Amino acid sequence: MYEHLLIGLASIVILGVLAQWIAWRTHLPAILLLLVFGILAGPVGGILKPDLLFGDLLFPLVSLSVAIILFEGGLSLKIDELRKIGHVVRNLTTIAIFITWLLAAFGAHYLAGLDLEQSILLGAILVVSGPTVVIPLLRQIRPIGKVGSIVKWEGIVNDPIGAILAVLVFEVIALGGLQQGTSAAIIGAVKAAVFGGLIGLIAAAIVVLMLRRYLVPDFLQNPITLVLVVVSYAISDMIQPESGLLTVTVMGVALTNQRYVSIHHILEFKETLRVLLISSLFIILAARITVPQLESFSVANWMFVAFLILIVRPFAVWLSTIRQNVNWREKLFLSWMAPRGIVAAAVSAVFAIRLAEIGFSDSVALVPLTFQVIVGTVAVYGLTAPFLARQLGLAQIKPQGVLIAGAQAWARNIARVLRDQGFVVAMVDSNWSNATEARRSGCQTYYNSVLSENLMADIQLDGIGRLLAMTPNDEVNALAALRFSEIFGRSQIYQLAPLSKKGGKLEQLMPRHLRGRYLFSEKSTYSYFQNRMSENAVVKRTTLTDEYPYTKFRDTYGEDLLLLFVITPDRTLEVCTVDTNVKPKPGDTIIALVNE
Repeated sequence: MYEHLLIGLASIVILGVLAQWIAWRTHLPAILLLLVFGILAGPVGGILKPDLLFGDLLFPLVSLSVAIILFEGGLSLKIDELRKIGHVVRNLTTIAIFITWLLAAFGAHYLAGLDLEQSILLGAILVVSGPTVVIPLLRQIRPIGKVGSIVKWEGIVNDPIGAILAVLVFEVIALGGLQQGTSAAIIGAVKAAVFGGLIGLIAAAIVVLMLRRYLVPDFLQNPITLVLVVVSYAISDMIQPESGLLTVTVMGVALTNQRYVSIHHILEFKETLRVLLISSLFIILAARITVPQLESFSVANWMFVAFLILIVRPFAVWLSTIRQNVNWREKLFLSWMAPRGIVAAAVSAVFAIRLAEIGFSDSVALVPLTFQVIVGTVAVYGLTAPFLARQLGLAQIKPQGVLIAGAQAWARNIARVLRDQGFVVAMVDSNWSNATEARRSGCQTYYNSVLSENLMADIQLDGIGRLLAMTPNDEVNALAALRFSEIFGRSQIYQLAPLSKKGGKLEQLMPRHLRGRYLFSEKSTYSYFQNRMSENAVVKRTTLTDEYPYTKFRDTYGEDLLLLFVITPDRTLEVCTVDTNVKPKPGDTIIALVNE
């Protein structure tokens, strides 16, 4: 028995992380691979049986995990974003939810064949999308402009709304009809809104108070915050079922938008935890599907999925964006981005059991139909949305632009050459003179510290995919590398070599996980560039040919040549680093520091 439990738990983690890694390597939607792995491990292979593994703890664990995921999602919502997208988000979380609920219920009844009560309940369940699917897809698509923020806000906010709506609909069904259940539903909605929001704000205030008065040490900040998330969710859920999701979302939004304390460590911790939870939950819930349920994936159900994708979502978006500052490209992208995720799966599984308890013998159809919707929407949106976003000019899968920390004269020269080659370049510097000169040169510039909490709310990273940390402070460069590795990934984070090697090897001065990749060469310190520029060195661009290969270019400029970048014919920008051996070829364009 012990070995069975150990193998089951280990298989969940292994399959979840493996699916995430394969998704990263193949650029496929991670959620789709997680569902496939879960089905293979559960009903197909029989290796994983979540109901036997967790027993009665299964749904409480799922609920708490979803709460933590929604809290982490709330931490990503900046109120400042609503200045430009607030009206659209409001409509998508009110008008669009209502339209989706009614039309989904209509389709479930007339296309999928569910009875009227279950159809109305399923329609309420399917209004949710959520961060479990939206955020991974947005990370893959990397949309530019405001559509990414709109989709993120809609996906996170409508999860608790949809879950509460489903609870209220179930209460009406359980009480025997609309007339009897109306008052209970109204009271439940008021309780969810009041207590859910109030408890979330109180929990956030407690966290801020503890951090501001240093009542807890650094190593306990994350555990205590996690405890408060779980406690506030449980209290709210006891007052009104599913209102806990609203509580943790409000708590996350309140924490990330306050200006009293830094919550950077909490953000880092929750990001790691979110990936593990999403991976595990999708494996577990997909493994719960039985072989008969898989066989019930009928043509009629697929017609229902197509109805949701082709009719319901576009119509809801169209109504929600009337007279809004959203162009047709953005409307089309929003119409093609409504995947369902873990909340829909978990809520449908819980209500299938509750419906059976009150006498709905055919409630077992609720779970496979919901999973068919999840599989269909994730597959369609996940596989086609990146292509659509690129065709609409709303995304770059591998943006080649650079963010340069440090706007001193020689950094501005590098930025100018890169911009002349068509790459997006942004610069950030806390020195007013440097920032002013960079702005005068036509570069997108931010007068701020690269470590400032406010920078992330202001900076536009459209078309930018890497960081070059080139300030005169080695510690600032390393901290900037750590911070932006969460956005660009560690492989696209670069910093200058330290000013002093102190007699040690360059790679031994600072652990690799605490810094970026060292730029250009071991001698490429800040002082080195300052000295070279004082000797009238220049940043030069040259296109190599068969008649003028890199060897001849190198012979022309001698040992003082420092290769900085290589631009391949397909317009890929390769950054030269200490740990790579770049070999430019004919057809490449090189950017180098040379003496003329």
